[in-house]
Amino acid sequence: MSLQTEFEFLLPKGYLDADNQLHRNGFMRLSRAVDEIVPMGDPRVQANPAYSTVLILSRVVTRLGEIDTITPTVVEGLFAEDLQFLQTFYRKVNGLVN
Repeated sequence: MSLQTEFEFLLPKGYLDADNQLHRNGFMRLSRAVDEIVPMGDPRVQANPAYSTVLILSRVVTRLGEIDTITPTVVEGLFAEDLQFLQTFYRKVNGLVN
């Protein structure tokens, strides 16, 4: 028996990088406990608990188009619709939705 640990997605709008290149397809891996625990110690999360979403997504999104290092800055640069999409996708692939 094998467990699927990585899931492909397509962003509704896409991420525009500094070179104005659009990145829409990506991969997200299953979250581990550490992915939700570590961000809680970050001062940005302590100042604004909603920022934990940015840090968690930057840990579990493994690729976005040609970008293979997803940083909090990349997640911050997403359009609101794409951020919402990734939050919903995260809950779905990790079994946090009925």
